[in-house]
Amino acid sequence: MKLNSFNTKIVKKTKRLGRGIGSSKGKTSGRGHKGQKSRSGVAIKSFEGGQMPLYRRLPKRGFKSFKKNKLLAIINLSKIQQILENKSDFPNKKISLTNLQKNKLINKKYKKLKLLGSGNLKSKYDFEVNFISASAKEKVEKLGGKISLIK
Repeated sequence: MKLNSFNTKIVKKTKRLGRGIGSSKGKTSGRGHKGQKSRSGVAIKSFEGGQMPLYRRLPKRGFKSFKKNKLLAIINLSKIQQILENKSDFPNKKISLTNLQKNKLINKKYKKLKLLGSGNLKSKYDFEVNFISASAKEKVEKLGGKISLIK
């Protein structure tokens, strides 16, 4: 006969709490004396004995903006000029969101286009945009290009 051939499982009995002083877990049932932690159903999460808790010692971080313009593509004149230099076969002289998306220059998730005035254009182009900065408008019109705003 070997220990691994027994059919019955040997299970150690758990100590029953609060069953008299002879059981070694009587009276306070191993919880000590008085106080909040000796009572049932009490949990003190993140309490550090009056010390400032860790979650309050650390600085606050982050901010979630509720801006609606998550689907707004922002592009500078310098980027447009760079695109036009690389793609000499750009269709007509009209630059719009759909044209840029067809040529895979802007992600298809964007629904609106905003043109900013950083950089310079070298030739005349017509723009079809939702928003445009004052400096970009001035630079495009200076070269003789037209701007049509889409609402």
